[in-house]
Amino acid sequence: MSKSNKKIVFTGGSGRFGQVLQKSNFKYKVFFPSKSQLDITNFKSIEKYLKKIKPKILVHMAALSRPMNIHDKNIIKSINLNILGTANITIACAKNKIKLIYFSTQYVYPGIKGNYRESDPLLPVNNYGWSKLGGEAAVQMYKNSLILRICMTEKPFIHESAFADVKTNFIFHSEMVAILKKVLNKKGIINLGGPIKTVYDFSKKDKPNIKKIFAKKTHKGKFPKNPSMNLGKLNKILK
Repeated sequence: MSKSNKKIVFTGGSGRFGQVLQKSNFKYKVFFPSKSQLDITNFKSIEKYLKKIKPKILVHMAALSRPMNIHDKNIIKSINLNILGTANITIACAKNKIKLIYFSTQYVYPGIKGNYRESDPLLPVNNYGWSKLGGEAAVQMYKNSLILRICMTEKPFIHESAFADVKTNFIFHSEMVAILKKVLNKKGIINLGGPIKTVYDFSKKDKPNIKKIFAKKTHKGKFPKNPSMNLGKLNKILK
């Protein structure tokens, strides 16, 4: 298949990661529709765009994420974008036989013991995690799909302080682009991130003067202390 016929549509291309992604080279012809071109809350808008472009793959990145408390303050917006929007995308991909790749999060895990494998039980501790798990529920029903449970962030690290009591798998957006290219043909679920570290230990290499803060004091149980993921499956793919 020639490059002109191998097309990928990325939703959420105007977001932080999308902006990095747009500067990258792919073997596919890539499309980053604006909200006016493809509105994930409007099924007719999705179907109209996909029938016009006819992509082989759709990477669904569009989501409501920060600030985390928006998912408590405005659950309607959270449900509409992260759950119903993802369900709409999944239905459209199923109808048009398009491979679907869904950007989920490590926050679908309970966040207690860490080192979670893809097959481990899921139990989010906050509404953001629940909204992304709601999206996963739809994607799981469509077998021509890949769910990526991701832990990534901007470079330079944008915050002035970082949790010293929360362990994650952060990688920078630029590193994520390289990995994404290597998993496009996979299906199922893959944990995706970097080595397990506290947020503080990860960020201080990029920002030596960053301040320590503690989630147990600032978030009072609404932030998982150890949602870190086991990356064994990913590492086998990348070998």
